[in-house]
Amino acid sequence: MTLVDFVLAVRVPRLLEWLGRPRVLAAGVVPTAVGMTWLSRLDLHTPCLTGVALPMPVIGAGQGLAPAPMISSGVDGVAPEDAGPGSGLVTTVHQVGSALALSILTAAAATVSTGHSAADVAARTATALAGSAVLLALAVAAVLTLIVPARASRKQRTM
Repeated sequence: MTLVDFVLAVRVPRLLEWLGRPRVLAAGVVPTAVGMTWLSRLDLHTPCLTGVALPMPVIGAGQGLAPAPMISSGVDGVAPEDAGPGSGLVTTVHQVGSALALSILTAAAATVSTGHSAADVAARTATALAGSAVLLALAVAAVLTLIVPARASRKQRTM
């Protein structure tokens, strides 16, 4: 996962020039959501290779592609003198959103079972991962409905 993340992250500037920010952002959030959905299918008898090892590079691909265009989309249209504080605000919202999502996923996982057997732990883990996949699906929907069309309409206005 980390190797794929790194390899793609260093290629993001070139990809941004070639494909544009909305496409690179979508190319990041979509595989992250797909990989997390795949990973959320875990149960007590899931093979490590197909249940964990294969979805992790898919998630890594998304994580390598998404952050840079996500932050730059968040400050799109901000005056140059306000770009630093704008970027800081986007990063802060990202961190607070991550903490909030983690608390929601933890609460959801806690409702599944109160046992301590391996099956209970697997069920709680699968619930948290499935909730994460749902949140990532919402992120995909937000990117495809808010960022991609807004960028296209702004480009048309400037032509």
